[in-house]
Amino acid sequence: MFTEAEGTRKAIGDVDVFYHEGLYHLFHLVLPNHDFIAHAVSTDAINWRRVNNALFIGDPGSWDDLMLWTMAVSPDPHVKGRWRMFYTGLSRREQGNIQRIGLAVSDDLYHWQKTPVDWTDHRGPNDPELVLKARELALEQPTSCRHAKIDPESNFPLEADPAYYESSLDEGREWVSFRDPYYYREGGRGWLIMAARMKEGPVVRRGCVGQMEETSPGKFTPQPALHHPGLYDDVEVPNLLKIEGEYYLIGSLREDAKIRYWHTDRIGSPWRSYHDNVLLAQGNYAGRICQDEHGWLMWNFFTLGGPDRTTHNMMPPPKRLVRTEGGLLRANTFEGLDRWVGERVETRCVRPLRQDASTDEHCSVDGNELDLSCEAGFQAFVFDGVMSSARLRAKIDLEGLGKCGLVFRVDPETHDGYYLSLDLLKGVAQLRAWRTGPPGSGEHMMQFQALQGGNWHVETPGEAEMQLIAFGNYLELSVDGRVILTLADGTFEEGCFGVYLESAKMRLHDVELRRMREPKQSTEHLVTG
Repeated sequence: MFTEAEGTRKAIGDVDVFYHEGLYHLFHLVLPNHDFIAHAVSTDAINWRRVNNALFIGDPGSWDDLMLWTMAVSPDPHVKGRWRMFYTGLSRREQGNIQRIGLAVSDDLYHWQKTPVDWTDHRGPNDPELVLKARELALEQPTSCRHAKIDPESNFPLEADPAYYESSLDEGREWVSFRDPYYYREGGRGWLIMAARMKEGPVVRRGCVGQMEETSPGKFTPQPALHHPGLYDDVEVPNLLKIEGEYYLIGSLREDAKIRYWHTDRIGSPWRSYHDNVLLAQGNYAGRICQDEHGWLMWNFFTLGGPDRTTHNMMPPPKRLVRTEGGLLRANTFEGLDRWVGERVETRCVRPLRQDASTDEHCSVDGNELDLSCEAGFQAFVFDGVMSSARLRAKIDLEGLGKCGLVFRVDPETHDGYYLSLDLLKGVAQLRAWRTGPPGSGEHMMQFQALQGGNWHVETPGEAEMQLIAFGNYLELSVDGRVILTLADGTFEEGCFGVYLESAKMRLHDVELRRMREPKQSTEHLVTG
C-alpha cells in the first residue's frame, strides 16, 4: 500500500502505474496543491520507495503554471527506448477553469522534459521597464522539468475542439473539461482519449470520453467522442484495453464514486453496458490500468476523507483484471498478496463469541467442515486466537432464509469489531464497524458506521465461495473469485475472526484461516524506512 505521512497536509491523488523490466513505476498527484507529479518504484506492488519527483508546475506565465492533474505514461511508438507522459495542466490565466493536455518525454522514466508548446505569456504588457527586464532575466535560466520551450509549430498543449466538445467558459458548466489523458495504440495507429463533455444536452449529463488521433508523431487531430453514456457529468480517468478480441472502456464516476466499464467488439460500434458494470466499489476512484507479465492490473486510490477526496487517501494493492466466459470484466485479488500469507490457524477450535449460549445453538467440526446453527437471535462463532492481519477462506452453504456473515478483529469481551453481512440469496455484502463509545456518552455509546457495500450475481442461492483479507488497514472481500469489497479502514487493529448466524444454519467447507505478515511499510518509511 502507499500513502503520504500523517501531518504533511499532503494526500495521494490520481495514480498511473507503468511496469518495466521487473519494476512498477508509480506516478501520482499530490493533493490538495497539485504542484508536482510524484514518482515511486516497487518490485512487489505493495512496498514503495519514493524517488525524485517527475514533473512540476510550469514557471509563471506557462500554460501549466497553476496545477498538474492526471497523467498517463506509455512507450513512445516513434522513438525506441523513450517514454511519453501525457498530463493535464491548468493555467492561472483562467484561474484553472480551462483544462489542457501537455506532453513530457523521458529516456529512462526518471528524468522528464516537457515538450515545446505553442503558448504566449499575456501577462503585464504594461509592466514597468525594470519588471520587464527582470522577467527577461528569469527566462535565461537553463530549461528544467518545470518549463517547456515555446514553439509556434507545436501541437501542444492540446485543447478541447469546439466542433465536438465544450471548449469555452460560456458553455455548459462554464468550466472546460479536457483532462485525464490515456494513450491507446493498435495496428500502427494511436489515439489519445480523455475526459471531455458534449456540446449539447442536459448540462450535468454531457460527460463523455473524447478522443484525438495521432496522425503523425506528436500531431493530434480531434475526433468525435468515443463514448457518451448520456447520464454522467464527467467520465473521469478513462482507460481503453482489449482482451480476447473485446474492447473495454473503463471510467470513474463522481456520481457514486465507483469505477465502471463498457464494452464493444469493434471500435466504432456502440459501447454496451452489462447488468453489473461496477469494477470496484464505492470509495475507490481514478482507476488506471497497466500490463505486467501476468496480464492487466487495475490501480486506484481509496479515500477516507469524505466527498472531496483530498485527504486521508491511500493506494491499495492492485486488482487483477480478468474476462469471464460470458465476456464480463472482473477484478480479482492480486496474486502478489500470497507472498504475505503465513502459518495456518487451527479452524477446528471454534467457540461461540457470546458465552451465554442457549440450547438452540449448535457447533460441530468434522475435519475442515463446520456445521453451525443458531435457531433464534444472533451468535458469532470465532476461531481461537487474536489476530491482526489474516486471510480467511471457506465455502458457505446456508440452509433456510436466515442471516449470516463474517466477523473479524472482534474484541472477545466488548464484541466491538468489524461485522460483514452476507446476503447469499440476493448477493449483497455490507461491511460495518460496530463499537462502544466512551463511558457516560449515553445514546452515543453505540457507534455504528457503514463502511462499504457491494453486490454480486448469485448462481446458486445460499452458496458462495468467499475470501476475506485483512492486511494492515486494507480490507478485501471476494466472492466466487471476484473482489466485491475493497477499502481501507483503521478502526480496529486486532481481534477474533469467525462467522455469525442469525436464525440460520450453515455448513462451512474447506475452511482455511492463515495469518498474514504485517505490511512492512508504514507512513514513516518515507523518512526512516
